[in-house]
Amino acid sequence: MISCDEAAIICNKKQYKEASFIEKIKLVMHLLYCNTCSKFSKRNAELTALCDKAPLHCLPAKDKLIMKKDLQDKI
Repeated sequence: MISCDEAAIICNKKQYKEASFIEKIKLVMHLLYCNTCSKFSKRNAELTALCDKAPLHCLPAKDKLIMKKDLQDKI
């Protein structure tokens, strides 16, 4: 069996499709008897789904460089 700490790590890996098949099985077994981790896993999945739906945009590299230069000039 795995600890709750290991279950949390595997849960996060699963959300990003980085967990192996064996890790997923271990997680499912742990979630069957641990209510706390089961709730964590459910909330983690909901958060990931919300982030996937959100219209999030990254700052372009050009703008990052400009901001970095501005900060360095002010220091």
